[in-house]
Parts: sequence; structure tokens; C-alpha cells
Amino acid sequence: MNLFADIRELVIDSLDQLTAEGLLPAGLEMKNVAVEPPRDAAHGDMATNAAMVLAKPAKMKPRDIAEALAAKLAEDHRITVAEVAGPGFLNLRLADGVWQGVIGTALTDESYGRSNMGQGRKVNVEYVSANPTGPLHVGHTRGAVFGDALASLLDYAGYDVTREYYINDGGAQVDVLARSVYLRYLEALGQEVAFEDGTYPGDYLIPVGKALAEAYGDKLVGVREEEWLPEIRDYATDAMMHLIRSDLAMLGVEMDVFYSEKSLYGTGQIEGAIAALEAQGLIYEGVLEPPKGKMPEDWEPREQTLFRSTAHGDDVDRPIKKSDGSWTYFAPDIAYHYTKIERGFDVLIDILGADHGGYVKRMKAAVSALSAGEVPLDIKLTQLVRLFKNGEPFKMSKRAGTFIMLRDVVEQVGPDVTRFVMLTRKNDAPLDFDFDKVLEQSKDNPVFYVNYAVARVNSVLRKAKEAGIDVDDATLAAADLSGITHESELKVAKSLAEWPRLVEIAARTNEPHRIAFFLYDLASDFHALWNRGNDEVGLRFIQEGDVATSQSKIALAKAVSVVISSGLGILGVTPVEEMR
Repeated sequence: MNLFADIRELVIDSLDQLTAEGLLPAGLEMKNVAVEPPRDAAHGDMATNAAMVLAKPAKMKPRDIAEALAAKLAEDHRITVAEVAGPGFLNLRLADGVWQGVIGTALTDESYGRSNMGQGRKVNVEYVSANPTGPLHVGHTRGAVFGDALASLLDYAGYDVTREYYINDGGAQVDVLARSVYLRYLEALGQEVAFEDGTYPGDYLIPVGKALAEAYGDKLVGVREEEWLPEIRDYATDAMMHLIRSDLAMLGVEMDVFYSEKSLYGTGQIEGAIAALEAQGLIYEGVLEPPKGKMPEDWEPREQTLFRSTAHGDDVDRPIKKSDGSWTYFAPDIAYHYTKIERGFDVLIDILGADHGGYVKRMKAAVSALSAGEVPLDIKLTQLVRLFKNGEPFKMSKRAGTFIMLRDVVEQVGPDVTRFVMLTRKNDAPLDFDFDKVLEQSKDNPVFYVNYAVARVNSVLRKAKEAGIDVDDATLAAADLSGITHESELKVAKSLAEWPRLVEIAARTNEPHRIAFFLYDLASDFHALWNRGNDEVGLRFIQEGDVATSQSKIALAKAVSVVISSGLGILGVTPVEEMR
């Protein structure tokens, strides 16, 4: 059930009737007709722009269309008021029974809020994809939570979702990792070492070096780098990926696919992807314009192999080969995305850090070219996370060498708090993570505030059972809800009705933070009803001596818990049973 979709269908049916009656011209396009909450709740329960969007193609005044539509809608038993406002907006008020029906549906329909919007289309959500050179840091944490919640949201909205991690194990940074591990290996054998030339000094490589020493003894000491580098590179990469998988598990993130960049080399896959572009005349030898702004001292014009990415919306064409004939980093990325297209995905989503802003247009251009514009690529950038404690910027363990690790954050506040807080801002906005605030019990802490609503519902259920009131699911689902008429109760029911619509909006825009915002608003409406019940006995969930009325009010509370639990499930957060 999606009440807003149902009322929109009523609006479209009414417009069709007006067309059949000759009051509207035939052939009007209805796709832009919307039914939404009004900007001001005082204006009604819902509003439609139908008259405004149809006036021009119908060659009629908006108010004339709105008045005819209002008269038609008023015939439906669900509509109590259909009022024309301004130049032609139409505000609607719905009967109490409609909102009461939402409560019953939320309790009886296990799929309430779910959507078939995705129609089973295959979506690849690639996220985290950190270089396998160390444990995940706090910046990766935000990308991991955002990507995982988005994948769950799309699944909830009817898509066939694959969660994927791209292992960047084909570049020079993995050689640096191998050299760093070799230094820890020598250290484990008692030698003095110095971390120079960009090698990684983090303590997390100490156990890897020790394990290497136990496995090889001193066999690699004094051996030329070109002899030990390939083997240690693989050994170190495997060790780091084991560490990364462990970090993700702490956060409750499970990937469906780990795809190795290295597997693209020497297999013809890079060459195949470039050949597919070349067949379209998009690969050529040329000289790029000098960079805009201050000219780098080492820049010189030179002929390169270029991808004509400007043909697909990029600002400049992009090199795919270096001057020495080796591939640029962009070439394997092109090939990797080509594999996604070949694997049959209908939609691609990449979750990247804020420092990848310059990567967006070129990658979209490549996917557009390789898929003939058939497979959309949405790239979401996650902004930085700033940590605070006691009102001051907070720096924790230096075990990672130069950065704060994911596991440091999770160990301090737990995975549920970490996940929820990471979704309290839009992905492209900076996020402040204050260790004191995320653990305090107040309205200013959204994690607590939402969970407190669930805990309060559970408290009502326990007290009802103690009072001998039957509150099992079947009984509450069958409760007579006709007495749910107070404005505070109906406000909660109206919030529940927003859930299916909100899910589709969040999935359509790839914005899981909307779920967190919705849950906070729903919890706020519920807490307001609870607090009002402290002053007005008739609004309390348990009515002494009146089992039937108690059950109807508890049904409303339970519906709130059901929807909040569904939303928290999308975010990967476990609802609390009670507050301690």
C-alpha cells in the first residue's frame, strides 16, 4: 500500500473522466502530475499540481481545471475536502478512516513500505574499494556505511543488488606495501630498519612481517628486490584484504563480490575494452591542451594515446597510455567497468571519496560509450568525517601510522551508533562525529531519539501484558481503530503513510540519508503523542478498564515500531529492546 500513489491514481482516473466528458482535451500527458504533502500542513493532507501542469497543453486556465477536478475528487469517500488554492493548486483532506487504515496495513502487511519500483533490474553498487595497503580508516567508514545502506535501500525498492569491492591491487601502491612488509620482515629478524621513500610505517604491518619471518626464516634476507617483490606483494595483499574484511565485518558489511584489478592485466581485458572504444572512433593519438591555471614546471606537449571522452560529456579527452607505453590508471578502470556491463548490470553506482571529484565525468563518459548510453552510472562522493571529543578535534590511536582506523571508532561507540550517525548528513556534506554527543541520551542525538521510540513501544507492550491486555500481533491487527481520531494520533498515522513514498524517493535519488531523517521525524511525532498523553489521560496508550480502546491505541504504537524497525533494517541498525 502506498497511499500517495493510490490518491494519485484517483486523480488520474478523475482526469480521465473529465476527458471522457469533454471537459478536458484528449491526449494530455499525465506523467508530471504529482500528489505530495503540501508545503504547509495547515493547507491539507495532500496536494496535487495537476491543474498547473495540464493548463498549458490543455489551453485552459489552471483554476478551471482545478475546480472541475475538485468536484470530481469530492465524490470519492476518501476525500472530505478538495479545495482550490492560489492560481490552481488543489489541496486535499482525507477521511480519518483512511489514516486508520494505514495503521492496520502497517501491522498486517509484512511488505509495507517495500516497492517494486526496481522491477528486478540488476544494480551493481561498488563501495569502499580502498587500496589494500592497510586497515580501513574513518573516511572509508562513511563510504562503507553509505554504500551498504544504499544497497539495502535499493533491494527494499525492488532491485536485484550486487555489493562489490574493487581491489586496487594492480598499481604501484601495492609494490610500496610489499617493500613496507619486507622492512617489517627484516625487523622481525632483529634488524634495524628505516621507513623511507613513502613506505608505510603503521604498526598494523608488524604481525605481517612476523608471520613472514616465521614462514620464510632468513631466506629472503639479502635477496634482490625483483626476486622477492612479486611473492611478498601477493602475501601482503592477501594479509591486508583479510584485515579489511575483518574491519567490514565489525561494521556489519558483507560484500557479494571482491573483484581484483590485477585480474585485468595479462588477460586481454584492458585491451578488449580499449578496442571496443577504438571501434567507435574514440581512441586516437593526439596532444592535450596545457592544464588550466598555473603551469606545472615539468609539463610539455607530447603525443599520447587518448580517449575522446568529450564525445560523451567530459570536459577534456583523457590519456589511456603513458609516454612509456604502459597503461594509465584510467585504462584498467575502463576495463573494470566494461566487465560490469558485460556481466549484465542495468545500473552502476560507484561510491567514492571526496578526492575523486575529477574522476566523475571521465568515468561516466567511458560507461556511456561502452554501453551505447544504455547503462547509467551514478557516482556518489562522500565528504570527510571530522572527529570531536569534549568539543575539540579528536585524534585517537596511531596504530595505523597516519590515520584513524575504522575499528577505533566502532570499538568506542559500537557499529549501530557508527552506522546511524554516518547517515545523518547527505553524503556530499561534511560530517562531524562527536563521541560525546552520539552517546548522550537526548533529542539532539538522533540515534538515541529513534531507538527511544522503539523502547517506549516495547515498554507499553510489557505493561499491557502485565495488566492482562492481549497485545499479540493478531489481536492488535484486528483492533477497532475507528477511535483513533485525535489530531496527535492522526499526525502519527499520517507519518506512517509517508513511509512507502519516502522509500521510493530515497531509492530514486540514491539517498539513504532520507531514511534516517524520516525515522527521526516519525519518532518525534510519536514522542509528542506520548508526552501529550502525560497531560491528557485519553491519549495514553493504556486506558484503565477499557481493553478495546487500549488495544487500538497500542496498535498505533506497534505500527510505529514496525516501520522504525524496517527503516533501521535498511540502515543496518538493530532496534533496541529497552533503554538502560
